[in-house]
Amino acid sequence: MRAHSFTHGFASNVRFALLAIRDHKLRSGLTTLGIVVGVTTVIAMVAIVTGFNNNVTGNLQAFGANRIQFQKYEDRFGPGGPRSDEERVRRNLTVEDAEALRVALGAEATVASLCSVFDAEIHVKNGALDANNPYVLGADEFYPTGTSYNIGRGRFFTAEEVQHSASLVVLGAEVEDALFPGQDPIGKDVSVNGMPYRIVGVLEKKGAQFGWSPDNKVVLPYGTFAKQFGFRLRHDGVSLNVVPKRTEDLDRVKEKAQTVLRVRRRVPFNKKDDFATVTPDQLISQFRAITGGVTGAMVFIALISLAIGGVGVMNIMLVSVTQRTREIGIRKAVGALKRDIVGQFLIEAVTLSTVGGVLGVALGVGIAVLVRTLLPALPTATPLWSLVLGLAVSMGVGVFFGAYPAVKASRLDPIESLRYE
Repeated sequence: MRAHSFTHGFASNVRFALLAIRDHKLRSGLTTLGIVVGVTTVIAMVAIVTGFNNNVTGNLQAFGANRIQFQKYEDRFGPGGPRSDEERVRRNLTVEDAEALRVALGAEATVASLCSVFDAEIHVKNGALDANNPYVLGADEFYPTGTSYNIGRGRFFTAEEVQHSASLVVLGAEVEDALFPGQDPIGKDVSVNGMPYRIVGVLEKKGAQFGWSPDNKVVLPYGTFAKQFGFRLRHDGVSLNVVPKRTEDLDRVKEKAQTVLRVRRRVPFNKKDDFATVTPDQLISQFRAITGGVTGAMVFIALISLAIGGVGVMNIMLVSVTQRTREIGIRKAVGALKRDIVGQFLIEAVTLSTVGGVLGVALGVGIAVLVRTLLPALPTATPLWSLVLGLAVSMGVGVFFGAYPAVKASRLDPIESLRYE
């Protein structure tokens, strides 16, 4: 009987609150605006950041989840500022280092060496057709297995072709589309900054990432690259990609390779490495640290909005208590207890804030869908927990900021309340 009475009273209070919202649409809308903005911000930011993190993680792992890269400089996301003095004086890694790693690691891992030109003006042409300023890589025959870049058509360079600096080239998928639309490029010739090369293969397409396309490139044999772009090789050296044959051996292979390089580079035991070691997990952690900071800032703004919305709920409930003082007195006179009055006004406050939360969730999901539609490169993802959290927070705001008006209403003197005009 008591449960039925509570359910009936709860439903009545919710219905009364919804009628009040309907009858005072403008007042209710302004009251819940802060809650709507706060919840919308949380839902939209979680969707964008979650989708972005998933995309970055997938893209990095697509280049080899167990790949270890050794390079001259530290890798970083975003503006890293000038190199430190220690980084600027580092010696280059070399193809001899790659060979030493192959001997030391044996059958445990594949080691590929490569060098690149990113920031120079590169013209790759097929007659009058010119690619969109691709970047150039120089690589040995282990490049496909050492970087998880599979050959889509044709083949990659042989060890003899690398050793003898053959005038051959492997195209990225975007370069193929630009220079040979609707044609098979295998066996045809292109020029790279005026030098002729014969095409032997095309890499599988990876897809654009953050406005940068890893498919907009050409790959030359290492020795051929050294002849044409020796200035970059002298400046940056090579990077070494090490891929363990078994994923569970990654840590052991990384430590073994680091030891080999430290010995070759004569790094004292009490000094840190004078080369950078990069794994996808490290890059993912760096990226998530950045997005975590952005998310934290947006959540702080959302909390301010929710607090403002909560103050609005408290204010409107205090006005409601004042307007309904006589009603409260009548209810107390016919036997209503303090907890009944508290429950009545608390449920009204929670209903008001929950309506704002529902609107906020709907707007947040709508923004996520809009971003995904307008920016396909930024796929958003709305996890279920964020929707539940948005509604739970809005209800919590109603409970917290509605408690004081509810308690104040329950403490009104029934006799004084009945006299209130």
